Amino acid sequence: QVQLVESGGGLVQAGGSLRLSCAASGRTFSSYVTGWFRQAPGKEREFVAAISRSGGSTSYADSVKGRFTISRDNAKNTVYLQMNSLKAEDTAVYYCAAATSRYYTITAPREYDYWGQGTQVTASS
Repeated sequence: QVQLVESGGGLVQAGGSLRLSCAASGRTFSSYVTGWFRQAPGKEREFVAAISRSGGSTSYADSVKGRFTISRDNAKNTVYLQMNSLKAEDTAVYYCAAATSRYYTITAPREYDYWGQGTQVTASS
């Protein structure tokens, strides 16, 4: 069992940057693939990025590739999402998720077992 708490969301102008954090409880955090998802009003939850258990491998949605960077610090039980060059279309509630799968390439929400409560990111144009 793991509990996830996101922070770092807010309002930023288009072109700006934000860094989201996801703090996890439990001593086995390094056993979980961790991902970020987002959900805009009226849209389905979509994959943003994921990172392997060791942090050595990452995957990204095409829409954020080159602008967002996912990383993790297993000693601090924390995963980060650095978001640069934000666009209005990045506006959404961002969720952190953890999966017991060993595959960091998983992108479907149903493949993740634990979820945080979400943090709002708004990029104004």
